[in-house]
Amino acid sequence: MSDAIHQGHVEASIRTNGVATIEFGHPLSNSLPGKILQKLAATITEMGKNEEVKLIVIKSAGDRVFCAGASFDELISIQDFSTGKQFFSGFANVINACRKCPKLIIGRVQGKAVGGGVGVASAVDYCFATKYADVKLSELAVGIGPFVVGPVVQRKIGMSAMSELAINATEWRSAGWARDKGLYTEVYDSAEEMDMAIEKLALQLSKSNPEAMSLLKGAFWKGTEDWDVLLEKRAELSGKLVLSDFTVDSINAFKKK
Repeated sequence: MSDAIHQGHVEASIRTNGVATIEFGHPLSNSLPGKILQKLAATITEMGKNEEVKLIVIKSAGDRVFCAGASFDELISIQDFSTGKQFFSGFANVINACRKCPKLIIGRVQGKAVGGGVGVASAVDYCFATKYADVKLSELAVGIGPFVVGPVVQRKIGMSAMSELAINATEWRSAGWARDKGLYTEVYDSAEEMDMAIEKLALQLSKSNPEAMSLLKGAFWKGTEDWDVLLEKRAELSGKLVLSDFTVDSINAFKKK
């Protein structure tokens, strides 16, 4: 198993105005190994329970890649169904942590988002992006399919746009496309402009009624109460598919590119 699987970070900070920032990062294009997924979900839950926190900003490290999705090093190391289900449950847990968090979550997408990265961007409540934040659901191209992230992406952009991404799995869609479909609220020419807009909204929300924001979030996510079970079943589907010879060969071919 590659040492890269064990690298990466999740860091949280809370400002005096109650704005919490959660940053994740990994040297391989901010891909998400299981340990990073586990810590990210736990940190979102922790910040949601912290009474000092009024809202949360989720971001990733670096400049032009928000998140490359699943760690290919970890995917290729999966040898049994239990391990596969556990890995894909990591994405399910991050999505459900965002869904259940009583605080509004702002997303900061500075660059490309692939697979699980699109899932994270879809799971936040309000998402900012730069013009470099193209999106792609590449899972089908490696023999899996976007089963775990599917429900949250579909909820955000609709079945038509979701199926377009899922079926045409090798083609990028522009940040403008993602904005037009409802994934991003606005697209900025630079990270600096985006950060100014995030700061403005965060300051505004930090002065808003916490109870009202929590109730509003609950209303936004109404109808997703079965997702604990649904996403677990989706993780089982992916956990089976990742063991197939087709998927193993496809992932190895992608890694060689």
